[in-house]
Amino acid sequence: MALFGNAHTVDPGKAQQDYGRLLGHGEQVQAAFLLIRDTILFTDRRLILIDKQGLTGKKVEYHSVPYRSITHFSVETAGHFDLDAELKIWLSGTPAPIEKTFTKGVDIYEVQAILTQFVAR
Repeated sequence: MALFGNAHTVDPGKAQQDYGRLLGHGEQVQAAFLLIRDTILFTDRRLILIDKQGLTGKKVEYHSVPYRSITHFSVETAGHFDLDAELKIWLSGTPAPIEKTFTKGVDIYEVQAILTQFVAR
C-alpha cells in the first residue's frame, strides 16, 4: 500500500533511533507513520512532520508542531469504496488544515487517541 502514498505504522522504537537527532532531551516517540518518503512522528511533546522533497529526497523539511498550537482535529474513517482514512489538523492562526491520509490497515482511532491525549492537556 505504500506505493499509493498512504501511511502505515512504524515501530516507535525504530523511529526513535532513526530520528533521534530531531528529538529533545528525554523526548519519546509515541507513534510513527511512514508514507512513501514522508514520516509523521507523534512524540510526548509535539507532532513532527518530515517531508522529503525533490526527486532524490535529499532535501528534507522538518515541521515541528507543538500540541498546544493544535486548535482542533478531525478523523474520517475508511469506507467500503474509499479505503483511506484521513486526519485533518488545524493550527492556531492557520485557516487551512494539515491533511494526512492513512491506509485502511492503520487504526485511525489510535491516531485520534494519541492526539486527544496530548492536545487535551
